[in-house]
Amino acid sequence: MKKIIVLSICSLLFIFSSAASAGYTQTKYPLVLAHGIMGFDDVLGIDYFYRLPTNLSKDGARVYVTSVSSVNSSEQRGEQLLLQVEQIMALTGASKVNLIGHSQGAQSIRYVASIRPDIVASATSVGGVNFGSPVADVVRQGLTPGSKLEGVAKTAFNAFGGLIALLSGNSGLPQNAVGALESLTTEGALAFNLKYPEGLPASQCEQGPMQASNGVYYFSWSGTRTLTNIFDPSDAALAITSLLIPGDDDGLVSRCSSHLGYVLKDNYKMNHLDEVNQMIGFHHIFETDPLTVYRQHANRLKRMGL
Repeated sequence: MKKIIVLSICSLLFIFSSAASAGYTQTKYPLVLAHGIMGFDDVLGIDYFYRLPTNLSKDGARVYVTSVSSVNSSEQRGEQLLLQVEQIMALTGASKVNLIGHSQGAQSIRYVASIRPDIVASATSVGGVNFGSPVADVVRQGLTPGSKLEGVAKTAFNAFGGLIALLSGNSGLPQNAVGALESLTTEGALAFNLKYPEGLPASQCEQGPMQASNGVYYFSWSGTRTLTNIFDPSDAALAITSLLIPGDDDGLVSRCSSHLGYVLKDNYKMNHLDEVNQMIGFHHIFETDPLTVYRQHANRLKRMGL
């Protein structure tokens, strides 16, 4: 009899748990994910936002993964993103969307939110290059404008970006490696910020406004670790690039540079790729699973009526 009672209690707990999770991520407006530089929606079956769309949608979220130029200026990528957002709205009948952008994707979503705030409920930056990256500064300084070396690098990265686009089924998108690089430098980011300042804090290391004057809600989060999992092959490369960045960073973006709007957390034990659950889900064993972080944010947006 005791065994039957225990099994019944366990069954009830499972039912209550399932009922509680149903609708947990069901936001009012669709979630639209925007990738960073050298990004894609999926390549050879591997998602850029690894397992995130499925994990979010299983409890009610409508999730759409966009694909813009792998390498291009943030404004050009923002224009491409805007077109896809409008297509998503036409498809779903939604009046607004919740944008989530990783890395350079943060600038892309900020562009859309700035020029079309009427169709954006929220914009969330994940490891966003909101104030530029010293890594981009060093690369730009090493490539003298108009030099032979710049030409070679431009050709190589344009070709690589084209290959990513081809493998992801988006070969028609233009590639501009120099435009991408200049968007990510400190100088380029500051120029971008002058045009699209919504959600920015007064200085890099401060909190920004949760809701900007354009009515859009802004959020951000990021990590400050590079070596996070011995099975992750990207850790070593990010540990090297981290040496170019003063202070805490995720291997490509500094803790303070990532700030936008309401900073949810800026020191997860995550590197730049862990923030989107790459490589294939490897992450720090003593840190919250990246999938959980996105689920919690979706629930936050739901509770805010977004």
